[in-house]
Amino acid sequence: MAELVAFTDGACSGNPGPGGWGVVLRATEGGAVVRARELSGAEAMTTNNRMELLAAISALESLTRPAEITIVTDSAYVKDGITEWLAGWKARGWRLSSGKAVKNEDLWRRLDAARLPHKVTWRWIKGHAGHEGNERADALARAAIVQLRAG
Repeated sequence: MAELVAFTDGACSGNPGPGGWGVVLRATEGGAVVRARELSGAEAMTTNNRMELLAAISALESLTRPAEITIVTDSAYVKDGITEWLAGWKARGWRLSSGKAVKNEDLWRRLDAARLPHKVTWRWIKGHAGHEGNERADALARAAIVQLRAG
């Protein structure tokens, strides 16, 4: 059975500012890539955190059937949010322990829904550290910003 991995990344030119997200989806068997797909998108005015979330959401929403997948992100915000903070936010009616509203609630709700059909493992890696999958996702995110600006 193929192992499915999605490398996700978001980028922003200014924060807030024009932003992009990138995803590299790979199915491997015995260490060899048997299928690969790249996704990207951009928004004119956004934040880096929103782009990081959209990358993970887009990876999961692109799957056409339930899957076992590892999402690899360099965003501690995304990894910690989905694995540690989400349950508390939901229990408090989408509020932080301080009582303030959760930022990016719309995308957190979408990510929560997108993961449900799947068995997802979340893995954090250090960004801009030469990891090929992460570097490619970052390049896709940045290229999406350039394409957005070019019109």
